[in-house]
Amino acid sequence: MQFVDMVVKLIEYACVLMVVVYLLTRTKIYLSIEQKKVNWKGRLVLIVLFGLLSIYGTLAGINIFGAIANTRDLGPEIAGMFGGPLAGIGAGIVGGVHRFLRGGFTAVPCSLATIIAGLAGGLIYLFRKTRFITPLGAALFATLYEIFHMLLVLLLAKPFDKALVVVQQISLPMILGNAFGASVFSFIIHNYRKEQETKTAKEKIESELKIAHDIQESMLPRIFPPFPDRKEFDIFAMMDPAKDVGGDFYDFFLITEKKLGFLIADVSGKGVPAALFMVITKTLIRNEAQKGDSPHEILSRVNKLLYPDNDTCMFVTTLFAILNADTGEVEFANAGHNPPLIYRKSQGFEFVKVDGGFVLGPMPTVKLTTSRIQLNRNDIMFLYTDGVTEAMNPEGKLFSENRLKQLLSQSKPDSLKGLIQYVRKEIANYAQTAPQSDDITLFALEYLKQ
Repeated sequence: MQFVDMVVKLIEYACVLMVVVYLLTRTKIYLSIEQKKVNWKGRLVLIVLFGLLSIYGTLAGINIFGAIANTRDLGPEIAGMFGGPLAGIGAGIVGGVHRFLRGGFTAVPCSLATIIAGLAGGLIYLFRKTRFITPLGAALFATLYEIFHMLLVLLLAKPFDKALVVVQQISLPMILGNAFGASVFSFIIHNYRKEQETKTAKEKIESELKIAHDIQESMLPRIFPPFPDRKEFDIFAMMDPAKDVGGDFYDFFLITEKKLGFLIADVSGKGVPAALFMVITKTLIRNEAQKGDSPHEILSRVNKLLYPDNDTCMFVTTLFAILNADTGEVEFANAGHNPPLIYRKSQGFEFVKVDGGFVLGPMPTVKLTTSRIQLNRNDIMFLYTDGVTEAMNPEGKLFSENRLKQLLSQSKPDSLKGLIQYVRKEIANYAQTAPQSDDITLFALEYLKQ
């Protein structure tokens, strides 16, 4: 029963010591320790702190025949492993002097063992450098050191017979208590380092994603009106990614003085892979559009360029259109994208019947067709991605195409910007607290020529 009491007492002390070590890892002093930049102030703090803990180890121990079963050596050992030999020896002197003043026939060997414990911890500090001792290594170190402590008692304490009895009584609980404390101490340090490495890696990823987000934003047209000198049309668009970077995109550009190309697209998936595929697709569409031809021929050529290196079978839905600024005629091809809406003053917003087509990327060839629609003055062509219609509320119900049509029909904005901002706000109101599950992209073009 006395053996169990001794083990419990020693483990209790070890737990107190570990709490102190854990709190220490949250201070600026520990940061300097991690950077191997411990100054004299830092060492003094370690000496005082772990010297006091060494004293506490003595006071919390159990007296057996004038000897004390304790974990006094842990304080100097940890000070040494934290701050080097000077910190370890300093803490050992504090704990050792206190033990010597308490007297007893083991005072000399036990006091000396405490001082040497600090030196031993310091040697571990020098030997391991940036590689901190493992929990198993720390337990083995503490075990071997307590064996050395017991041998020192047998060597220096008199009478020998009495010293032998004491060693027989206290050696096992002291070895167990110190080994437990040392291993938990090492575990805390390793866990802290992993925590910091994870935090650093996370911050690096967040920083890189922020850069990727900024790059992606810069690749999408953001200046409106985009062509201030052109009075035939007006454009406004926005993209709100579900993550830092998204797979949705829109674009518009002049193919000739009379022809304006514009598109909206949605890459499969989200995040960085989708964003990279988006950049490739956007660039290819722009390049191929400059060669002329109809929308379906342009998208077919883009598909042929995407397919060969698309090992991950990613795909993109796209609606690409070409506006004749003189006549108001729009030619467009749809590669698996959502149908657009057209606003006409006489009938409000209505969905345009389109050929669904097939997505770009996963197949070597796709069958697409070019459709035509005539825009008159103040007619609006409204494009969107499925992040709009598939936005969910807290009950899991979709926003839906019908709700989008109704919302557009009842809107009374004074500009395309106002129209898109109104729709985005209503989607957010509908979703409430539900997280955004997909990128949301909105695009509107109004024909203005008389």
